[in-house]
Amino acid sequence: MITSISSDYFSVNQSRRSVRAFLATPVRRDLIEKILSEASRAPSGTNTQPWKVTVLTGEPLQTLIAKLLAASNDPERAKKYVEDYRYYPREWKSPYLERRRKVGYDLYNLLGISRREVDRMRAQWNRNFEFFGAPVGLMFTIDRVMEQGSWLDYGMFLQNVMLAARAFGLETCPQAAFNEFHAIILPHIGAEATDTLVCGMSLGHADPAAVENSLHTERAPLAEFVRFLD
Repeated sequence: MITSISSDYFSVNQSRRSVRAFLATPVRRDLIEKILSEASRAPSGTNTQPWKVTVLTGEPLQTLIAKLLAASNDPERAKKYVEDYRYYPREWKSPYLERRRKVGYDLYNLLGISRREVDRMRAQWNRNFEFFGAPVGLMFTIDRVMEQGSWLDYGMFLQNVMLAARAFGLETCPQAAFNEFHAIILPHIGAEATDTLVCGMSLGHADPAAVENSLHTERAPLAEFVRFLD
């Protein structure tokens, strides 16, 4: 019988969010190491631990940002860069399409960007490649020999990274936007030839004055995704 519960996990979990504006305040290396060490307790099939992490700060981070922005603004972008794997479905259907649109509209509304302001929308999208101003960029890779089960394991590791960051008073933003430019990122971080990019993540202190950080995403009620068979 459960007689008591700790509120620590719930406060950390409920406060986790995707932050899109960070302060330039540095994050100590020992703190980053603690976060990743805690995250490594994630479960994985037969303890394979398929995650590989590259931490970028300072000049390596700024150089990568310059490369990514140049690629994103390249008129030949569509011909030069292709995702290594599909993150989103080829065909959208309800309720996923509506949820995706809502979070996009809610963010742009907070920023005062209308649907016709294509240039401002593009500028906001490019903030991904600036790591939203965060002082720490994380790149996550996996060996190509690993199959779908290991990617499921990887998701649990990524969640642990984000929750551990919150426990230490930091914020994160997991980003699949980097996947399009894996051909730029993998050589830059010195990845092995057999590696593929899973995603990237921004890490740091949230900018409390940034309006985009007031975005609160909704979650579907249990009735929409849970069935009890008694």
